Amino acid sequence: MTSDATPLASHIARLIEETGPIPLSQYMALALGHAEHGYYMTRDPLGMRGDFITAPEVSQMFGELIGLCLADAWMAQGAPAPFALAELGPGRGTLMADALRAIRAVSGMVDAVEIHFVETSPVLREAQKKRVPQATWHDSVETLPARPLFLIANEFFDALPIVQYQRTERGWCERYIGLSEGRLAPVLAPIPLVNDKSFPAAMRAAPIGAIAEIAPASAAIAETISSRIVAHGGAALVIDYGHTRSAPGETLQALRGHEYADPFDAPGEADLTAHVDFEALARAVRAGGAAAYGPAEQGAFLRALGIEARAATLCNQATEIQARNIETSLQRLTASGEMGSLFKVLGIAPRGAQAPAGFV
Repeated sequence: MTSDATPLASHIARLIEETGPIPLSQYMALALGHAEHGYYMTRDPLGMRGDFITAPEVSQMFGELIGLCLADAWMAQGAPAPFALAELGPGRGTLMADALRAIRAVSGMVDAVEIHFVETSPVLREAQKKRVPQATWHDSVETLPARPLFLIANEFFDALPIVQYQRTERGWCERYIGLSEGRLAPVLAPIPLVNDKSFPAAMRAAPIGAIAEIAPASAAIAETISSRIVAHGGAALVIDYGHTRSAPGETLQALRGHEYADPFDAPGEADLTAHVDFEALARAVRAGGAAAYGPAEQGAFLRALGIEARAATLCNQATEIQARNIETSLQRLTASGEMGSLFKVLGIAPRGAQAPAGFV
């Protein structure tokens, strides 16, 4: 290992030297979640001083509209009480704080709500406690309570570990992480996959050299959420960047200081993500028994929820400088050249229930 390696890179290198190359999914899990050196376990990654900015940090309008969307679903399903309002990977708690402020206008909802966060980062848990102190924290979706579940997952699925395969003349070979000249680097498994029947048809037809990405962890969590909603009622919104249809292609990337970086250069010091395959996610939702809606582009979804009217109201109450900032935030959230088209929204609800608002 090179002398400038991060502590986690050295740890992974020793693991590879002892056991051989490791799956990419294991590498991602270590890079993001290692108890001592994992990226999310050691820092607040959000904001200008961090590595990226999420939609709730751009404007209060985002969380408010998400909250009202779920409030509409709650009322459509008979206003169950009590119910769980849960968020997966809630960042600093900004989205939930904005959502709670909005749903106070809905009669009886705040009195019936129980807030639940699925979060493993001790640093982010502390930030969340300052904004939403009444929350209950969980390490996984499995421990969410058995009651009507209204759930938000904003930029959560993109950080879950993926599996990559590369098509060769011998067939599909899984990509592992090994060592090359003292550095971490992708290597191919020597034995190809027995068959590719589990791949979407668009991936099976890929040419030699193509990369296929599969997200088993994402599918498992989506199916769990779906089965919970089928069993107890509720609705969910999954908001993330990704592609509408399953297709071959490599999307693994690293962000450090708001700039792209080598995913294998400094594990533990950069955010690792991959684009969400919304078609695969919808299949997992349907496998769990619920109905999947969309995905809709974030811009169209927010406009359908009334973000332009909300922005106009805020501008009428703002100073000139504040109004310009509101307009800038609106553009960033909805414009096709920005988050508006790159980010998608998938809705989940029981079959036969009203579709979540915003899906037109």
